[in-house]
Amino acid sequence: MHRAVISTPVVELHVVGVKNYDEACRIAKELVSEGIAAIELCGGFGHRGVAKIVEAVEGKVPVGVVRFDIHPGLEGKVEMMYFE
Repeated sequence: MHRAVISTPVVELHVVGVKNYDEACRIAKELVSEGIAAIELCGGFGHRGVAKIVEAVEGKVPVGVVRFDIHPGLEGKVEMMYFE
């Protein structure tokens, strides 16, 4: 997992890179418990991944997602189904 925090006068952005959906769900729950206000997911999560995060945070924060028809950074894959 990789983490970075970008602080501006208006917002504090937490960027977290995860290796699979299970790790993403765990981190999402941690962020909610730390007081995060919203979660925005990479388009590579696809519908299944987004649904898993929405379920994990139990409606406690809004979950948004960036969408691409074909993700430019994931070798044209739409869903991250290649996780191990």
